Amino acid sequence: MKRKLTAILAAFAITVTALSGCNDNNNTDNGSDAKSAASAETVAGTTDTAESDTLVIKSQGMFSSGGTVTEPVPGEYDPTTNWLDTERSGNTAHIDHANVFYQIPENDNGNPIVYLHGYGQSRMGWMTTPDGREGWSDIFLKKGHSAFLVDQPRRGEAGSAASMTSDDLDAWGDGMKDYKPGDQAWYTHFRIGRVAPERYEGSQFPEGEEAQDQFFRQMTPNTGSYDQAVDAAALGEVMADVKEMTGNKAIFITHSQGGRVGWDVPVENISAIVAIEPGGAPEIGSEQYNKLLEAKIPITIYFGDYIDNGPEDIQSTAFWKGVRDGALEFAKAYNEAGGDATVVDLPKEGITGNSHFMFQELNNKEIAAHIEKWLEERGL
Repeated sequence: MKRKLTAILAAFAITVTALSGCNDNNNTDNGSDAKSAASAETVAGTTDTAESDTLVIKSQGMFSSGGTVTEPVPGEYDPTTNWLDTERSGNTAHIDHANVFYQIPENDNGNPIVYLHGYGQSRMGWMTTPDGREGWSDIFLKKGHSAFLVDQPRRGEAGSAASMTSDDLDAWGDGMKDYKPGDQAWYTHFRIGRVAPERYEGSQFPEGEEAQDQFFRQMTPNTGSYDQAVDAAALGEVMADVKEMTGNKAIFITHSQGGRVGWDVPVENISAIVAIEPGGAPEIGSEQYNKLLEAKIPITIYFGDYIDNGPEDIQSTAFWKGVRDGALEFAKAYNEAGGDATVVDLPKEGITGNSHFMFQELNNKEIAAHIEKWLEERGL
């Protein structure tokens, strides 16, 4: 096996217990409560709670997939000066890989899940919530799905890049090194509320200053400029590595910008795609579309609240309506062509109050159960 068991964190069974007093309540009144709840969810060796609250991890670890190696800097490497040589003559750099943290549960059901974050995020978003409850990775681990949590190239723990970002979303301008602030801008765009810290009426987003602080502090900028082709190639390698490790194709859960990457990832090791408010759907008849259709990849796309009922004077309302309507058109064509695509508009399912971050909100278990039912109907 290539590089699979490098940096193993645990090769023995670890009992992880979600403390019932922390996981099922909104711990936002006290800052220390939220932080302690987040750490308490990975307590090892605790077995004195109900079986439904107990998660046994058989093995976990980290590895990197894909990427390239730069050409050596001109000149001959001098080991006597090594890092003191500011020109770094003869040095190479390993760049543009994905980094993966994985956990395999004792009750593994043979249907692993690969999680890919959206813009400004990392794998952290799937692992916890702003108020310290269980994230989706733990929720689905308890259902038997191994978790493979990705930091995409040039982000988070996969930050090695050949040059710093010049993307206008991350920096003030081309060639600038200063990070561009965006707390309020993204809060509005993500449909949590009109202006932070207010939340929309009926919101499922955790309440309180500490939860909002924790949410903003999970934001992570690109280290290098965003390149969808680079990301898709690395994720293709992730899927191949997961297949090699587990013997099974993976369910691919994507979010936002990660959804756009998801459509481009090679399909041979994907069993299904669950796209949480992707940045767009494949164009009907495109290479993306035909690749997915030919491989018979079942797809479900989820949208939250405050889209049809969002403020009309906020540009993002029209943006998300356009994305949702485009997904509906995609699904209609995909199904008529013999594919399997579902668009879930949560308010129409009676599930209301969700923002762009439904997997971190108060009803994240309810939405996870909705997805699990869709997977079960497809033998996954």
